[in-house]
Amino acid sequence: MFKIHAIHAGNRHLYEEALEQHYRIRHDIYVGERMWMELERPDGREVDQFDTDKAVYLLGIEPGKGVVGGSLLVPTLEPHLMSDVFPELANKRGLPRAHDIFEWTRIFVVPAKREAGRLSKAAGIVYCGILEFCLSQGIRQLSVVCEDYWIPRLLALGWNPVLLGDALLKDGMAIVGITCDMTEEALAKTRSTYSIDDSVLAPESEPPDRATLEATLATHGGNVSTAARALGMHRPQLYRLMQRWGMKTP
Repeated sequence: MFKIHAIHAGNRHLYEEALEQHYRIRHDIYVGERMWMELERPDGREVDQFDTDKAVYLLGIEPGKGVVGGSLLVPTLEPHLMSDVFPELANKRGLPRAHDIFEWTRIFVVPAKREAGRLSKAAGIVYCGILEFCLSQGIRQLSVVCEDYWIPRLLALGWNPVLLGDALLKDGMAIVGITCDMTEEALAKTRSTYSIDDSVLAPESEPPDRATLEATLATHGGNVSTAARALGMHRPQLYRLMQRWGMKTP
């Protein structure tokens, strides 16, 4: 289906097109669909003060289609949503801040990948990608600002959500602060729930293979610019990969 790419300060120059696409998808979903009008921006990009070079973007990129899902992780030792905007949500247990605790926010799946009346496999891939990345990086816990309906959902996936304080009523929604444990058991339970057998995390060193390039170029009628955008890279990068795989370049 697609893999989850971990994008950070060290490799974001390889993913500029994918990041731009994801900012616009976030705006479409959080403003256009969910009507969080305080996030509306005239340029159609949902970017806030926590989209810094400290952030880690976990983006699902499908060959030929580009970004189809994703999420954002922010170190809790840096400014983040719970610390700077909603500290009252941790009024009982206190703000969780440590080098191995990150804040999780901005999860999304594009409408075309949602499955009405059943669990979305795409959402499962995003969840598993989050867990795999955290386990690989020694991140033991996530803090989350979310609607209260997430608690039973995450409990069912084995993420062990713990309430940090009193709920806050905002725009008719009960908003809570929670922590979730990133464990092998949670990964196994999430994989089982969504019938996912293998790793969903894309190795950082693994470029698209020839078959992927050929399929993406065919989907975009041989247009290198749009194919590069769909693959989350710049056109010169795509040219170099085409040359590497012995493919004809325009």
